[in-house]
Amino acid sequence: MKPTGGLLLTLAALAVAAPATAGPWTLPKGDGQVIVKLEAMRADQGFDPNSDLLPLPAERRDTAVSLFAEYGLTSRLTVRLKTDWQSGEDAFVDYEGRGPLEIGLNWQVWRDDKTALALYGGVADGGEGRNAGYADPGIGGQDWEVRAALGRSFGPGRWMGPGATGGFVTLEAARRLRGGLPDETRVDATLGVHFGEKWMVLNQAYAGQADGGGPRWLSVETSLVRHFGPWAVQFGWREALSGRETPRSGGPVLGLWRRF
Repeated sequence: MKPTGGLLLTLAALAVAAPATAGPWTLPKGDGQVIVKLEAMRADQGFDPNSDLLPLPAERRDTAVSLFAEYGLTSRLTVRLKTDWQSGEDAFVDYEGRGPLEIGLNWQVWRDDKTALALYGGVADGGEGRNAGYADPGIGGQDWEVRAALGRSFGPGRWMGPGATGGFVTLEAARRLRGGLPDETRVDATLGVHFGEKWMVLNQAYAGQADGGGPRWLSVETSLVRHFGPWAVQFGWREALSGRETPRSGGPVLGLWRRF
């Protein structure tokens, strides 16, 4: 069974959707950060409705430049802003335009020296992508998201490798109510390991599923982050491991971070 045009149109809505950037630790009052990322994904295979891998009629190409910003309103409340510019192309889909523009609040429910719990709520305008000259039904409408995030930091351990000075782990679960598309449940996990004050390795997993037996995805990403004072540069690679009605995409992830 080959992917159909309708399936590929659904893939267009999901393939370049940048994983949500939220976390259990809020910023101090008056502090902020901005992260700009470039993601260039490619796929020549896709997961069909039975999660089997099949060749795509043509190479799938998705590119996104995303912006994430947050600012500490109080010691327990952080405002977040997310948006991106998306473009994609395959045998059936050719689109380009602004992706969702989202604003939300992250509330620090509880925190001690090592553990943090936060709740996030946000609303997003679905974007203005174009597919063959008309509004892409997979990129539009209004979305709402609620998210719970739990994190724990820890000191150095032998299992982290030589030179490690500590790290953290986070687990996030979200429910996204989408305008014009099936609602989604998402789960993200991150393991970060610090090597001194200048280097960090991030290992992340992004999973989700649309309601009604729709698309499902699981991707992993490994990246290296180098800090230069308030600046940081990120180099990584993301790869889809499994899914349903989604492309088996993979490609580089480049990021520029700035704290202020």
